[in-house]
Amino acid sequence: MCIFKDKEFHIISNGKMPIEQFREILIDIHPYVTAIHLREKQKTARELFQTVQLLHAANIPLSKVIINDRLDVALVTRVGGVQLAFHSIEPAIVKESFPQFRIGCSIHSYEEGVDAKANGADYVIYGHIFPSQSKPDVAPKGVRKLSMLTQLDIPTIAIGGITPENTAQVLQAGANGIAVMSGVLDARDPLAAIKSYTKVLKMGDGKSGKFI
Repeated sequence: MCIFKDKEFHIISNGKMPIEQFREILIDIHPYVTAIHLREKQKTARELFQTVQLLHAANIPLSKVIINDRLDVALVTRVGGVQLAFHSIEPAIVKESFPQFRIGCSIHSYEEGVDAKANGADYVIYGHIFPSQSKPDVAPKGVRKLSMLTQLDIPTIAIGGITPENTAQVLQAGANGIAVMSGVLDARDPLAAIKSYTKVLKMGDGKSGKFI
């Protein structure tokens, strides 16, 4: 169980780090996070299955593991959920057949958020909010667009360029939590980085009302 209740903290693998290294980081940080996303597009189904086994052997809770796109691997490993992209099976179809999964959708616009909610997604991941090293040539969405999206009344996790210093801004915009990749995985001390984020998440937005 995550040590804070109100705001979510999702960690997303970067598809580049050796899984053994990712596992060692997770051993230290998993009590502080809500969800662990395996976003390993280059891996085969067999390799992804073996990755989940490796995490399970290290006592990392499978209930926190979210498999990106690969419903087949999620099923056989009995993880907590799946994260769907624009090319994935629609969440309503997945939800009807596999109600045990928590189903997230990765979106990039308000309209996609409307569709995700209508199709039964449990939450959305929206971004990128701030300038991001992974998308240097794409303009960030910003907190104003995030604030509009959060009016849809579907749990919204913000992603992209999020640091401990700007986390409060996304919470003020109405986000239900954050998703982080390099801010933790590339940190010199991932556990210290996690604690910097969770300190802000436990405080909430620090204000009443949303970002205007």
